[in-house]
Order: sequence, then C-alpha cells, then structure tokens
Amino acid sequence: MNQSELFCPLSREEVIAAVEGGNPRRIPLVRAKWWGEGLVEQYGRELDRFDRIPEDVVQLWITNPVDPSKMNLSWKWRQDGPHDSRAVIDDWAKLDEFLDKLPDPATDVDWTALEREAEAAHKAGRYLLWGFWNLFFERPWIIRGMENLMVDYYTETDNVRRLHAAMAAQYSRFIAEAARRLSPDGFWTSDDLGHQSGPMMSPQIFHDLIYPYYCRIGEACREAGMHFWLHSCGDNTLLLPDLIDAGVDVFHPVQKHTMDEAAVINKFGGKVCFLAGIDVQHVLQEADADGVRREVRFLIDTFDRPDGKLCLAAGNGIVSGTPIENIEAFLDEAITYGAQHRMRYTEARSETRP
Repeated sequence: MNQSELFCPLSREEVIAAVEGGNPRRIPLVRAKWWGEGLVEQYGRELDRFDRIPEDVVQLWITNPVDPSKMNLSWKWRQDGPHDSRAVIDDWAKLDEFLDKLPDPATDVDWTALEREAEAAHKAGRYLLWGFWNLFFERPWIIRGMENLMVDYYTETDNVRRLHAAMAAQYSRFIAEAARRLSPDGFWTSDDLGHQSGPMMSPQIFHDLIYPYYCRIGEACREAGMHFWLHSCGDNTLLLPDLIDAGVDVFHPVQKHTMDEAAVINKFGGKVCFLAGIDVQHVLQEADADGVRREVRFLIDTFDRPDGKLCLAAGNGIVSGTPIENIEAFLDEAITYGAQHRMRYTEARSETRP
C-alpha cells in the first residue's frame, strides 16, 4: 500500500467491515483527533499538521432530544454551579409537564443543514455517524442531580421507569427521523456508566432500571439499519454483557487503568467491535513518543482479530499539556501499524486458501 492510499479515508464499506467483522485495509480511526479542553488554545495552527491524518467516519451532531433548555417549562432551575445542584426536576410532581413538553423530532433540529452534510458524505462514499451525548444515566442525572438519582434508584423506581420509558420513546423517534432524513450508518451516544473500579450503579440496578431501555434503543437502531456506538468512561466490565445483549455494536473506549484489556478481549472478543481509545490521562501526557507508539501497538496487538471488530480513537478529549509529538506518534502509529497488522491477516488468509 503506497502513502497516498495509506492516508486516504477508508470507504463506508471498509468501516462497516471493521464493525461487523471483515477485513479493511487498515484499522479505522474514529474520533482520533478529539481536541479537548485547551488544546487548540495551546497549539493553534500547529494542529494543522494533522490534517493529513484521516478521520474514517463523517460525524453529525444534534443536541440531546431531552434538553430542558428548549422545553419552555413553567418553572426555573439553577443553571450554574456544580452539576449536582442543577436538578431540573427537583420534585417528581413536575414530571408530567416535563414529559408533555419534550421536543418534536420533526421541528427540533435543523435537519436541512444536516441533510446537506449527509448528502456530501454519501456522495464521497463515507461512513456516516450521527448522534448526541447522554443517554439513560448521564441525561437523568442532569435532570435530577446525581445524588437525587442515586437515591431514586431505590426509592422512586416507578418514576425512574416513567422517565426512562419516555426518553427511550423520544430517542427512538429521533433515530427514526434521522434514518428518514440522513440515512446514517451509525448512531453515537454516551453514558459514563463506570468509575475507576466498577460501574456507577450495581449491575442489578442497571439490569432492572436501565438495560430495558438500552434494548429499545438497540431495537430502534436495528430497525433503522444503524450500528449502535456507545461511549462510556470508567470500568464497564460488569455491564458489558447487558450492553452487548441490548444491541451495542461498538464500545468505546475500554478505559486504561480501569478495565483489563486482555480480560475484556478474551471474554468479549467477536461479540462487539471495540473502539479502543488510547489513554489521554497518562500515556499521551506522560510517556515519550516511543512509549506512545508502544501503547498503540499494544492496543492493536490486543484487540485486533482476524475478523476485524476494532477501530482506534483517543480515549477522550486530548487536553492541553499533551506534548504535540505524542499526538503525532499516536496518529502516525495508528495508521501505519494498523495497516501492517491488517495486511498480516490478509496474507495469512491467502496462504490458507486452497
């Protein structure tokens, strides 16, 4: 493969092959150039050097469909200070009005602008990913406040289920609208379900109060012909069986120092595509460029399989203070070693054919 081919964006079909279990010519990069807090301010035009590195999907965004700031609610709530002090629904008696005023999928979004971007992506033969942040954990704790929500899981289960059911229906309507207007290949969303040593809630609470609504999103994505991409920081090991069963096709980032990469791939390899994220907290911040390259090779050697099911990303936003040579080492090694690794599988398959 020559340099122009190596640094050319992958086609839609190659990204689909990586997600579903095929053989792209190299490992796809998705959200690899995730410029986080302060990075652009620190480096400015120096980041232009990475324009040569492709992002292998086109990503479109909308505001979360359960955004209280757009709902003309009859009460005021605090919108500054710590997130946990901003409970929109500070009394469950307000839930009925909240649900009655959920936005209309047909008019809430500037679909016309997104349709133009989607059309360009389709004409270029690119994989199209659309979505929004926050699903059934992050969005409810924004609505209720974290401390309230954690108590609600034990004392207000009926109201939690009412809220989740309404959110699942709302998200599903938006997925159907996006399918009709944009014809995307995948749906991206997030729920930071884990902390540093386990899930934010017990696996049983997750299974009883959250998993059923993940299943509805998985079903909506299947009906719309979309892959279901989920970003979730922290240790999600105990939740992965339910997430995969609910229909998550791509999981990001398998956060280093919280999840055991070898154990995860041994148990779940082939059941889900991993969007493996390089560690932005320590490796990119603290290693030298050679150490970064070793970590990229470790991720590829650990997660890449003959049937694919691996993409590469930044684990989260790459923030200020990250040495620019480390960013370059990550992106260059992801491209070059990712291509070499896939070529080995291609050659091995060729040698075994009769």
